[in-house]
Amino acid sequence: MAAKKPAAKKKSSKRLFKANQHIVYPAHGVGIVTSIDQEVIAGFDIEVYVVQFEQDKMTLRVPTAKASTSGMRALSDELTLKDAFTTLKGRARIKRTMWSRRAQEYEAKINSGDLILVSEVVRDLHRTDAQPEQSYSERQLYERAIDRMVREVAAIRKESRDAALEDVLDTLAKARSRQAAKAAKDAAANVDADDKDGEAAA
Repeated sequence: MAAKKPAAKKKSSKRLFKANQHIVYPAHGVGIVTSIDQEVIAGFDIEVYVVQFEQDKMTLRVPTAKASTSGMRALSDELTLKDAFTTLKGRARIKRTMWSRRAQEYEAKINSGDLILVSEVVRDLHRTDAQPEQSYSERQLYERAIDRMVREVAAIRKESRDAALEDVLDTLAKARSRQAAKAAKDAAANVDADDKDGEAAA
């Protein structure tokens, strides 16, 4: 009997999540643990999390013992959420590399399951009306990234997807507006400085 106690304790410690809990799975985004079941797989009795992904209309069964190594995690905390919105407010960072390589990097960030990395993709691929239109592949990556981000924001705040989307887009719009105003001000300052240099030379 004494030998069985550690085994029971070990089994319970593997349960990182509970039924009706929202989680994030790297390849699929936000899902909900609908139940924790015992299933026979290849002759072995295995405990699994049954995870439903509403956006993909799919159900995934993840062995409880392998949940952490699969990258499955709980929703981000408030601090991480705040950092993600701070990331959105930053200036887009576009590398001067071939699109195919950048697309692979964006894809890896989206599938990482990391909210900050996903918000970087949203920031970098967001376009205002004044900017050139996105290519089809850019648009696809942007829509996947913003969908991933918005669903997690909605789940953390317990609000609708539409409300979360509005907040994300509003944050992006305000950030771009501030950046454009600053660029215009800097350009005007440079013109004034050039005019003064010209007058001094004359």
